Order: sequence, then C-alpha cells, then structure tokens
Amino acid sequence: MDKIVLGFSGGVDSAVCAALLRERGFEVHGLYLDNADEAARDYARAAADFYALPLTVLDVHAALEEAVCAPFAASYLRGETPNPCILCNPALKFRALCAEADRLGAPRIATGHYARAEGGALFKGRPSNDQSYMLCRLTREQAARLVLPLGGFEKTQTRALAAELGLPAAQKKDSMEICFIPDKDYVGWLARRGATPPPGDFVRHGAVIGRHEGVHRWTVGQRLPGLYEGRKLYVRRIDAAQNTIEAALWEELFETELRARDVSWLIDAPAGPLRASVRVRHTKWEEPACTVYPTPDGGARIVCDTPVRAPAAGQSAVLYDGERLLGGGFIV
Repeated sequence: MDKIVLGFSGGVDSAVCAALLRERGFEVHGLYLDNADEAARDYARAAADFYALPLTVLDVHAALEEAVCAPFAASYLRGETPNPCILCNPALKFRALCAEADRLGAPRIATGHYARAEGGALFKGRPSNDQSYMLCRLTREQAARLVLPLGGFEKTQTRALAAELGLPAAQKKDSMEICFIPDKDYVGWLARRGATPPPGDFVRHGAVIGRHEGVHRWTVGQRLPGLYEGRKLYVRRIDAAQNTIEAALWEELFETELRARDVSWLIDAPAGPLRASVRVRHTKWEEPACTVYPTPDGGARIVCDTPVRAPAAGQSAVLYDGERLLGGGFIV
C-alpha cells in the first residue's frame, strides 16, 4: 500500500479526498499548514481524529510571510493585482507537501484542487469549478507526484458524496477569503503593515479628471464611480511611480498583445513560437487562442487572435493546449 500525503484542512474537499484516496488503496497521511488561528487548527485536528487520519501540523507563518505576504504587499504597492494562491502553491504549499512526503517515504502527494493530474501533466477540471489556473506555476517535479481526486467532480457532487459517506464536513461552508486576510479587507491589511500609497489623480488623455485614495484600492478593469461625459469609465492602467490611474472607456480596455515575465513551464520550454490559448484572470469564459513568443529573459510575448479584456499587471497569463495546462507567467 503506497503512502500519500494529502493537504488537509478538514473541509469538505479534503475530507472527500481522504475517502477517495483510501478507496484507491492509499495509506493517507494528512498535512495541515498552520497559517490561520487556533480555532482552524483545532478543527483540522478534530476532523483528522474523526477520520482516523494521521496528521502533521506544520507552522508556516514565517514561510508564508516570506513567500507570499511580503511579495503580495509589494505587488500592490507597485500598482499590480497579485494572486496569492499562485504565489503560494509552488513556493510553500506544494513544497511542504513534497517535503513531508519525502520524510514519510511517500511517493505521491494530493490536494483538493478541481483539476486533473494524468501522467505527470495537469489538465482542466470541470468548467463550473476548474482550478487549473491556480496550479500554473507548479514545478514539473511537483506535478509528477500529484494526485487530484476531485478532478472529475463538480463541487455539488463533492458535497453530495460527502453527505452519502456521512462525513461531518458535508455542510461545512467553503472558505472563500484569502487565508491570511480572513476579513477580506486587504486595504486594511496593507494599512496595518504600515505601507499604503497616498491619494493621487485619475487621468484621461493626460488631463486630471478626479482624485483617488491610493493606487492599491484599484485594479485594471474596475469601474470608476459616476459618469464622464455621460459614459462609464474604467481603470486601464495604474502608474504607481507617478501615482496616477488612467481611465478609459469599456471598448478601450481590450488588448491583443501582452507580455509576461518569469514564465514557468510544465512542458519543455519552447525554443520558438507556440500556439496555445491564454487566460489572464481566473474566469471560465475568456480564453482566446494566441501565439506565444518566448523571450530570452525567460518571459513571453503573447499575441491573441481576438482581444482580451483588461489584462492586469501582477495577474497571471496562464497558457493551455486544449485541456492541458502548459504553464504561466506574471503579466507586466
């Protein structure tokens, strides 16, 4: 019986994963990454006891600060829109899972992500809750060890199976917030760190049209309040150096070309142009076909066949070949 290390919080996803992995004959060991409060930690321990699941609790507060919180805050101060899960997965969560698996002599790791892992490659999950976007920066070594039991499930099916199996987590609410900002107030979180940009100007065609309360409160594509000459305006560009936010009409938000830095590949890095499709945010409805031109600095120039709406610096441009996840880089 092969050992496997499962990222375990005690929620419905990880509870169902544990049951499914046991059905497949794995000896399941849980790993709880302690980055929240005592109540969450106690819940995970109690859930593991209920399921008779060996559980390791790993304090990752310091590692989270270094790998995720500090870069997340710095990105907002640069006028970007970071995604903390994409930062966390390769640098902290999956690194910790692999280290625990090595300690226990387990060849495989598992999580409750809604995506598919097959033969060392990663693929989209069901359209209603696909989370492959969040896995775009895993290393090939991490992906090769990964089992994703929920890859073929919709969330409603997971809950139904949990109820059928009599798992207490069947009715536990999903955790939707950023794990280190449980009140969802990232502006307040930045302020408590003592780093918030000052007020500045909204500009359009070089003219000042209003004032903003700090670039960290805005993201590309976000609508401005009110109307301008009878039309709605949106954020097109954030210039943190000049402390300005450029406003634009809806039709001016669309781009056919974007650039990404630090592209991480789950395939052999292409030497020349590559046909793919691209997502520029965690949505299910916007994924135009594109041609990817790798650049010598490890980035890429991405030219879309049809325009993409409001690509935001700091978000990830995630590349696919059909259902297969190819990798991703940070939009600049």
